[in-house]
Amino acid sequence: MSYPPPRYVQDHGIVSATYRPADTPPDLTIGVKSRVGYLATGASTDGRFGLYRWDMAAIPNGPGAHFHRTFSESFFVLEGTVSLYDGERWRDATPGDFLYVPPGGVHAFSNDSDAPASMLVLFAPGAPREAYFEELAEIVASGRRLTDEEWTELYARHDQYAAP
Repeated sequence: MSYPPPRYVQDHGIVSATYRPADTPPDLTIGVKSRVGYLATGASTDGRFGLYRWDMAAIPNGPGAHFHRTFSESFFVLEGTVSLYDGERWRDATPGDFLYVPPGGVHAFSNDSDAPASMLVLFAPGAPREAYFEELAEIVASGRRLTDEEWTELYARHDQYAAP
């Protein structure tokens, strides 16, 4: 494996870093179950990756088994216990545990413990996941009940496909 082609070709560096303090409030709340911090979006990284902090209440929550066609997804547990599904089995992941899922890989996550949990979620390349998260938050906030067909359409628009 080699380094990719240069994306910056000047002879000197520039001041361009982005800092986000730990006490920054979440960017999105999805019902009472999840708070999401947009640490680095695909838009802010020029499509290279998206990195999110996912804080989960002590309530079973998370998507069912699914896969993506256009990006990989990685999970790094920060606090608590997160149940991670690797396509074959559920694992109780604790701080420091990591799961990488390539495109097409079946996966899921949930907080099935009796305590809050937090993890970092990394998408590469940086898909526009914020629109998906915000649409979920709106559905939860409004109390709308989607039909199976509406869920299928929502998921397809956001490169999320239910695993059989």
